[in-house]
Amino acid sequence: QVQLVESGGGLVQPGGSLRLSCGASRFTLEDSATGWFRQAPGKEREWVACNGSSDGRTRYADSAQGRFTISRDNAKNTVYLQMNSPKPEDTAVYYCTAGWGRYCSGNVASYKYWGQGTQVTVSS
Repeated sequence: QVQLVESGGGLVQPGGSLRLSCGASRFTLEDSATGWFRQAPGKEREWVACNGSSDGRTRYADSAQGRFTISRDNAKNTVYLQMNSPKPEDTAVYYCTAGWGRYCSGNVASYKYWGQGTQVTVSS
């Protein structure tokens, strides 16, 4: 069955950087929009970024704009989230997701497949 697996999470200092990866199996990301969401303790899952498959359009939440970059490598069937200048408020479990269609969306209902999540902790 379809599987998305996140990796690359861990402890990072506020002045550092982190790159999350999400590999897909039994599913072709080339034909799907992808996204990243996160969920902090006691909070709802919130959208971070998305990336369309047809036009390559990317969208970011205000909290991520200018600091995070979503990208993909279709040959590797992998999507990435580059996190630069992370802040303590970025601490959360980050989830990779693939959409029903090809277009970038910040709505959770637009996505079908989800990874198990990877913990990102921003602390000195």
